[in-house]
Amino acid sequence: MMGNRMKVDRRTFLAGTAAGASAAAIAGMFPVVAQAADEIVVGGIHDESGFLDIAGQPMSKVLRFAVDELNKKGGLLGKQIKLNDYDSQSNMQLYSQYAQQLALKDKAAVVHGGITSASREVIRPVLRRYKTLYFYNTLYEGGVCDRNQFATGTTPAQTVEKLVPYVMNLWGKKVYTLAADYNYGQITADWVKKYVKENGGEVLSTDFFPLDVTNFGPTISKIQEAKPDILMSVLVGSAHLSFYRQWAAAGMTKEIPMASTTFGAGGNEIILMDPSESDGIVNALGYFPEIQNPVNDKWKADLKAFYGDDMPLLTELSCCTYEGFNLWAQAVEKAGDTDRMKVIEALESGLSIEGPSGKVTIDPKTHHTIRNVYVAQIENRAWGIKEEYKQVPPADTQAVCDLQANPDDTTMYVIKLDE
Repeated sequence: MMGNRMKVDRRTFLAGTAAGASAAAIAGMFPVVAQAADEIVVGGIHDESGFLDIAGQPMSKVLRFAVDELNKKGGLLGKQIKLNDYDSQSNMQLYSQYAQQLALKDKAAVVHGGITSASREVIRPVLRRYKTLYFYNTLYEGGVCDRNQFATGTTPAQTVEKLVPYVMNLWGKKVYTLAADYNYGQITADWVKKYVKENGGEVLSTDFFPLDVTNFGPTISKIQEAKPDILMSVLVGSAHLSFYRQWAAAGMTKEIPMASTTFGAGGNEIILMDPSESDGIVNALGYFPEIQNPVNDKWKADLKAFYGDDMPLLTELSCCTYEGFNLWAQAVEKAGDTDRMKVIEALESGLSIEGPSGKVTIDPKTHHTIRNVYVAQIENRAWGIKEEYKQVPPADTQAVCDLQANPDDTTMYVIKLDE
């Protein structure tokens, strides 16, 4: 069963919700969702609308495909999977609402969702409190240490550490960074600075922008005056697409080359933008659709057959959503149960799958993934793979998190970087 796509109007929700309401009172707002004895409920919380919809829509579509694919194979433990997938509309209050709905009323065995670090930090404590397993399938800044959460996306020590020296060897030592003004952008910008310095370079300036900013004219003038060898983009979301268009309109694509930690990672930038605006951008990620392996070839073909012309964009976020679901399903099979702690223990056994991105292994110490990393460059709306690094560990999070030694840790660490 593919399950339900669910959306509650924000105004309706806010009108009926008082600040500081108890969990029991909030739970009482929700209609009881009937759950058949032969069903296992899987939850999703994805931004199918709002300013993060370019990333959320592919994640939601891929999760629905993964559920349907498994159900056609007979489901799990002799039961069909029911997907309850909610549109959080890029709204913090809705992340909390839907996390509680899935935990308290839907009785989900696992929840997949969240994009920004802020959304994760709304969802994570709710699901931990109500003992509902959580998969965060998004690249992020690293440092979350929580036994109830598994993070399948890449962290800076896996990708930025490869990207910075690659582009510095191509283009030069002087870097100018633009970043989204929230946790991911701020912390990733620090990682950029660290790796630039380690490779003998200099960050001339780092400029931060709220997610709703669309006017980058003054910034482009500042970059022109600074004359960097490389522009590093850590921008996020649909509003920030305006930068790339304004950069191209100013004739800068031929003047200063660009690298990015985010471009094409989760959204459809590569489709929305003209090649004249995006050609030449370099990124390092855990997945690109151009990766050549039999699992990726079959996955792409099966998605095309399932969705036809409505096929979702294939990105690191959508791929990690698929791989996260299958890691959870394999752990359920290994545990012989959907019980949260039994599934966690199965995942902590060093469980791995062969996914579209290659081999993906759960690191028991951090609940992050050990995975392949690829450096690629855009040409005519396609990624050309330039470098491949096998089985890169999440070394940044490993430096601060050891859930084997401290299983009750629930900290979001801001990893200290040497200047």
